[in-house]
Order: sequence, then structure tokens, then C-alpha cells
Amino acid sequence: MVIVAVPSFGDGGLNSFMNPRFGRCDTFTFITIENNSIKEVKAVSNMAANAMGGAGIQAVQTIGNYGATEVIVGNLGPNAAQSLAASNFKIHQAPNEQLTIKNLIELYIEGKLQTISGATVASHYGMSGSGRGMGGGGGRGMGGGRGMGGGQGRRF
Repeated sequence: MVIVAVPSFGDGGLNSFMNPRFGRCDTFTFITIENNSIKEVKAVSNMAANAMGGAGIQAVQTIGNYGATEVIVGNLGPNAAQSLAASNFKIHQAPNEQLTIKNLIELYIEGKLQTISGATVASHYGMSGSGRGMGGGGGRGMGGGRGMGGGQGRRF
């Protein structure tokens, strides 16, 4: 028997699509596999999804708490990869296409997923576009420039 964790969109489950962002996925779908068949499916919210930092490390703790020993990932940052390796998780690389969790598990059971041992993306990859900028600039516009240029600016 093995429990495989897969980062998922929405509420998770077999009909959900895999989320390529490991540490910032919406949910983790846990699939218990015994004798090459699915015995149980459980979806758990990823509490690290909105963390300011360390989401990958927190996500590894979550999947460990639910008994998973293997994961299927799309993108994996260096901190999460190190945490998974340190916790002895077996890491499988999902194909670069949008698949349901059920399709991924079928590929897993058939032995068609590549095992990886490290990060697939740079640090903070999953944070782009998250809209969490704190705007520390102040914005007072006190430059004091006098606009005395010669008027020969470049035209585009």
C-alpha cells in the first residue's frame, strides 16, 4: 500500500486537475493505492497556499501529516524539493500537460512517470501574480527636477 499526494485545483479529488504549483496549490488529493488499484481518495485544503514565505516547506509537512510517501508534481521549487528529499518522499514528475488526478494516477500505476530528485523551477516561482505587494515606496514625488533637458529626446 502507498499513499500518493497530488497538488490539486479547487476542492481536489480524482476529477480535479493537477495544480502545477506544489506549495501554493488549493488542495492536496491523497490517493491510497493497493495492488495497483485505488482504494481511497481524500482531499485536504493546503493551508500554506497563501503563506508569505515557506509555502513549499509547509506543504511538505502537510502531506507528511496525512501519511503520503510519494508525490506527483508539476513544478517544484528548491526549498520544497529539499524538504521532500530530507523527508524521504519519492517524487514523480507529471507530464507537461493538463491532466486530471485520475489520469495521473493511471500513469503512475502503469509506471509511466519519471522519478526526479530536485527542483524543477527557481525559488518563489509560484508567487508571481499573487498580488501581495506591500507598496513601500511612499509615492511622494518630491524629486525637485526642473525639466531643463534640451528637448532632443528619442521618439519611439
